[in-house]
Amino acid sequence: MEQELNQIVAGAEQSLAGIDNMPLFEAVKATIVGPNGSFTNVRKNIGKIPKEERPAAGKLINEAKDKIEALLAAALERIRRAELAARVGPAVDVTLPTPGAVAGSRHLIMQIREEICTIMRRAGFAVAEGPEVETEFYCFDALNTPPEHPARAEQDTYYLPEGAVFGNVSRKGAERYLLRTHTSTVQIREMLKVKQPPVRIVSPGRCYRRDTTDATHSASFHQLECLAVDEGVSVRDLKAILDHLFKSLLGEESKVRFRPHFFPYTEPSFEVDFYSGHLPKVGKEWVEIGGCGMVDPNVFSAVGYDPEKWSGYAFGFGLERIAMILSGVDDIRYFYQNDVRFLSQFA
Repeated sequence: MEQELNQIVAGAEQSLAGIDNMPLFEAVKATIVGPNGSFTNVRKNIGKIPKEERPAAGKLINEAKDKIEALLAAALERIRRAELAARVGPAVDVTLPTPGAVAGSRHLIMQIREEICTIMRRAGFAVAEGPEVETEFYCFDALNTPPEHPARAEQDTYYLPEGAVFGNVSRKGAERYLLRTHTSTVQIREMLKVKQPPVRIVSPGRCYRRDTTDATHSASFHQLECLAVDEGVSVRDLKAILDHLFKSLLGEESKVRFRPHFFPYTEPSFEVDFYSGHLPKVGKEWVEIGGCGMVDPNVFSAVGYDPEKWSGYAFGFGLERIAMILSGVDDIRYFYQNDVRFLSQFA
């Protein structure tokens, strides 16, 4: 039996050596381990061997089986590699320059962000950024938002688990971590860092709210806010900087108007509308774009500024909203789908 098994293994090795396609491989495999294969027939005959010789015969059969399986696996791997190489084609010289390389470009949201930041830098504002994970103090308490305010409810804000730990964001006592709902948190951080005004910053960045995603809402979005603190700052200064921003961004014919509103961190507070005749029509002459107001004295007290000495203004708006209006995009979800057909239009 040992001699017969050695012949079968040697024959299998010789037959499989020259095979280069799957049909031929399957045919040769069948002659060896198929129902009527040479190795299968030897295994079937083990019952005819005397009992005392069966253990030794079984050992020889198992050794031959391992050798045949290794030969079959090697042949199969060789055939698969050859087939893959045939599909891929000839080897590529990786030292050659890439043909027709397409240069990338900034996302439309980033283009709008950089354009606004450039305008504000020229007006004397610095760009400040902060962490997207915040605490209740920076997101609500320091911004004069009381505990019972709807914005602090769990159905509006993404709170993180109580056991969460962030080494770069310290918290006080039992306050919770959350994903910031606005970039106003950066204003608080900057005022605490700058012990004495003046302060003139813009703070762009990503924010998160529990919004149901539709054509005009997203749970993750981008915002840009502005803060100016100094002596004698008034609503006139707020209106002047917004006029300058929108005329620079949308054209000299653009107009801005205020409507009374309420925000916890500004007093008085206003909604901001703008008009620009050359932009795509959105069904009405004036379009709401954001909120603004004079910084509430309680906010100054929270950061250690004397509200009797200092005054300031703040405003903010969504970058997606600006991008949609400027570029005629009618669905905010297009910005996040990574569809190159959409993104390439703004490259």
